[in-house]
Amino acid sequence: MKNMIALLMMATALPLMASKAEAADKVTLQLKWVTQAQFAGYYVAKDKGFYEEEGLDVEIKPGGPDIAPAQVIAGGGADVIIDWMPSALAVREKGTPLVNIAQPFKSSGMMLTCLKETGITTPEDFKGKTLGVWFFGNEYPFLSWMAHLNIPTTGGADGVTVLKQGFNVDPLLQKQAACISTMTYNEYWQVIDAGIAPDDLVTFKYEDEGVATLEDGLYVLEDKLEDPAFKERMVKFVRASMKGWKWAEENPDDAAGIVLENDASGAQTEAHQKRMMGEVAKLTAGSAGALDPADYERTVKTLLGGGSDPVITKEPEGAYTLDITDEALK
Repeated sequence: MKNMIALLMMATALPLMASKAEAADKVTLQLKWVTQAQFAGYYVAKDKGFYEEEGLDVEIKPGGPDIAPAQVIAGGGADVIIDWMPSALAVREKGTPLVNIAQPFKSSGMMLTCLKETGITTPEDFKGKTLGVWFFGNEYPFLSWMAHLNIPTTGGADGVTVLKQGFNVDPLLQKQAACISTMTYNEYWQVIDAGIAPDDLVTFKYEDEGVATLEDGLYVLEDKLEDPAFKERMVKFVRASMKGWKWAEENPDDAAGIVLENDASGAQTEAHQKRMMGEVAKLTAGSAGALDPADYERTVKTLLGGGSDPVITKEPEGAYTLDITDEALK
């Protein structure tokens, strides 16, 4: 009799479990880069059940050197992507209507890291030097900065020679470039770990130079926002994601551990991820998730100020919405 009751209970529970699983709304997130603490908030939200609490089944797809998030979402491979605003606005102007729905990163972590032995002490000293620059959409902040300095990027004594930098620090270590692109939370520390002392380096943070642009925002395709059900999913997704980010800020070491658990490549180390999480927390601090229109305007102004070769050629329209975060942060 007891066995029969147990079987009946199981038979009743299984449909309920299946119904609950079916009820979860699927959301696919495409990261801008590989699994690392740069994206800790999303992994935390998934690990701690914040997405599940919102009725979401979230798939987090790592990026890489050959993955362009804008292409992924345009091809239907993601519902929402992480991208830098310069890249997103440039892509939007070219016909892929990306819209920023949230901005977890308040500050920029981008900078140029230079060897002190090259004699570079100010941006004016870039002239005549070779500088390493990331491409695939990451070049836009650099090109905009050089335009503001009136320094050509076509070489020569009065310009700079641009070296297409891989996503590593080899050009600096091998002295192929006087400066390379680095992030405060990642490549700068790779240079240090390679044996170069901080005193032998000179850094120029985009934030300090007044040309910082917004990084790591959440973007969707504009026409998707016409669907009320999609908008509701994004409200839930942003709310849970920001809960994950704030938890990560308050528990950086534990957040780094969660990232490591999700690193299928096994390439990341505990020390590096803990250090990265500490630096990333400085960039997300001050953001509840909503895009600050003043930060947006500053980014647009920087990108438009590119002289004869601006990143974007006209003021964007409809490139962001506060509807999602207004609802999510109630």
